[in-house]
Amino acid sequence: MEKTAPNALYNSSARFDAPKCDEDTRVEVTHEFMEWVQDRSAPQRLLCMTGAAGAGKSCLQQTAAEKCGESGILAASYFISSTDPTRNTIDPVIPTIAYQLGLENSTVKRSIKTAIENDPLIFNQSLVAQTTALIVQPVEDLRGTGADLNSLPCVILIDGLDEGKGEDRQAELLTAIEQCLLKNGLPFRIFIASRPEWAIHTALQAGGHLHDLAYHIQLSNKYDATADMRRYLWSRFKDIGLRINNPQWFSEDDVETLVKAGSGQFIYVAAVYKYISEGRTAPRSRLDAVLTCTPLEGQAAKPFEALDALYHRILSAAKEAYEAVDIHKGRNFLLLFRAFHINISSFWLGNSLTHQSSAEGLSALLHLEPQAEQTLISDLRSLAFLEKGADGDLSLRLYHKSFSDFLEEPSRARDLFVPQSQVYTHLAKGMMQYITECPLDFESLPIGLGRDAVKYLPGFLASPTTVLDDILEEVVGFTQNGGWQKVEKMLPLLGLGRAFFRFTWFPSVHRLSNTLKDRKPETAAVINELAVKWAKQIEEILR
Repeated sequence: MEKTAPNALYNSSARFDAPKCDEDTRVEVTHEFMEWVQDRSAPQRLLCMTGAAGAGKSCLQQTAAEKCGESGILAASYFISSTDPTRNTIDPVIPTIAYQLGLENSTVKRSIKTAIENDPLIFNQSLVAQTTALIVQPVEDLRGTGADLNSLPCVILIDGLDEGKGEDRQAELLTAIEQCLLKNGLPFRIFIASRPEWAIHTALQAGGHLHDLAYHIQLSNKYDATADMRRYLWSRFKDIGLRINNPQWFSEDDVETLVKAGSGQFIYVAAVYKYISEGRTAPRSRLDAVLTCTPLEGQAAKPFEALDALYHRILSAAKEAYEAVDIHKGRNFLLLFRAFHINISSFWLGNSLTHQSSAEGLSALLHLEPQAEQTLISDLRSLAFLEKGADGDLSLRLYHKSFSDFLEEPSRARDLFVPQSQVYTHLAKGMMQYITECPLDFESLPIGLGRDAVKYLPGFLASPTTVLDDILEEVVGFTQNGGWQKVEKMLPLLGLGRAFFRFTWFPSVHRLSNTLKDRKPETAAVINELAVKWAKQIEEILR
């Protein structure tokens, strides 16, 4: 028993009142799961359900566990949780599943006991060895008695694989399941739910060892939870109305606003309801706080506390994993990811000038290696993904708007918050470095990097968002080392029209010169003199 995790059982006291689906919500996906469970002839005996953070995977697993328990077909359940130290690792998974199987059959129980007595160190061995000794062999012993294995409860549920510490251990568990539990002749049907992080993503993708063996439900792509979210809010808000004796305390527009803000992620409406229904504050006041996304005066609680805790946990883990890699030493993961986040809506550089790079182009501007954008989000697949456009370029996309809101609000992101000014300043510094180092032809640079650096450097330096004081010495050095003269030689190669130079590029240069006039007058004079000269040259070229 000491090697098991009692808190991980679906009906454990630690999971009292665990969230589950309302009777009239998530009907379609629940029906699909139950059909798969009951079809013993189906060739795929592994069901993997992946979905974004907050998509409702654990609610669905809890509902599935209760339905299977009521039907007498639940063999074992294991709910991993990163916030519970007794069940936040992979180590107790196999012993806990074996313990539950032993409860269902005395022969299996005796075989498990014998295996442990014969090898007390079994729990220190590989997961394949544990699964073979504690699950496979005891079931084979039962088969040897002539028993019909199909009479055994067959469903094994594992929730939150991504929350178990160590991606290697997550991958090892998937390998043990494939090599041991999916063997022909064993009765088990296994249901795993997880965010699409590295271990399960790699196993399920084309060429992965589970690709052909698993029935894969991609929750975020296949099922639109909008209608369920609407039903959930109506039901919960009506209950509040009965409690406060005011059925008109909310409106249809309120519900629709919240559903729209939820972007299909059930966790949003669940967090909203939890916030509104808790505490002594009037529900309408709390609802207004959510709708306006501004705390009430003197209010200590936060409308999205549960959601923010989830985002904080995922982002912190991704930061730790990324910065632990040797080639990433010295990099600021949060700064880099925030740059990609801002790029979704484009960088505003003053006046009408904006800049938006492809993901590949932004990686280059950030001095990252090719395909670095893939690595950057590898631990954030439950929150973000890279989308390929019609032109073949990749762009970052977020599953949930509330994650974007979280990144932009210091009171929510707390120690993970990165101000836009820090990103703008970092990019401006990087552009000066690229221009200093790059050759005088654009063709040898990746993704039009030199062209983008020359085109947008004045805008980034002159942007109100950039903290110029933080890079004054870099601007001075760039000027003294002939950086602007190099820009002059590159200008004719940009292939841009008169309107761009007249209304965006030159105004940015002049704004920069004026900003520097009092701080670094010599540098400002050099830039201003060159700007006048460039204006004449460009007018002649474009005549």
